[in-house]
Amino acid sequence: MADDLDLSDTDVFTILHTTRAMRRLKPDPVPDELIHKILRAGIAAANGGNTQRWRFLVVKDPEIKKAVQVHYKRAFDEIIGPRYASSAPPPGSTAEKYHRQHAAVEYLTDHFHEAPVWIVACQVDGDAPPNRTSGASIYPAVQNMLLAARALGLGATLTTRHLLFEKESEAALGLPDGVHSYAIVPIGWPMGRFGPVGRGALSEFVYQDRWGEPLPGI
Repeated sequence: MADDLDLSDTDVFTILHTTRAMRRLKPDPVPDELIHKILRAGIAAANGGNTQRWRFLVVKDPEIKKAVQVHYKRAFDEIIGPRYASSAPPPGSTAEKYHRQHAAVEYLTDHFHEAPVWIVACQVDGDAPPNRTSGASIYPAVQNMLLAARALGLGATLTTRHLLFEKESEAALGLPDGVHSYAIVPIGWPMGRFGPVGRGALSEFVYQDRWGEPLPGI
């Protein structure tokens, strides 16, 4: 399918197959009306019981972004960078592609604070600590925003690395008690080009009825 994709097409399936993690972003301003479109796409997502406990913090203040970037970079230096260096390429990738991905991750690390707009996806959790089901409502909203950004020609990526130093990062963001962040989505005009995404074949990931049994026809 990748060879047939028209990257200028806004058909939903083309958008789905070309929404890559865009980690190299220009510092140029992004019009507020485009950010508003992305946010409206986010709150159109399904969420448990239609409770709409999501909250979205739009961050443009360079001082706030710099304060968070300190912890973001520490997480790369201490945890993420060594993990990349010792990991094999994932399905659908090659050593060369994986090296380029690592370079892009490192670029985002160093320039995270320069992305013109961040959308911090949060949820009102009260006193309950987040668990495995906690993101079931917030992550569909984040995916909607990523797809909307792609449709508008904007680069974006979902990153949760700041959560490796959650307390410090959320303090830098000024989040109140009872509100937790689940992702930061840096948004800007991309330096590179969109998709197609690199993924392994369905047969590597999909089973039918019993674990390990192949799904017929793929």
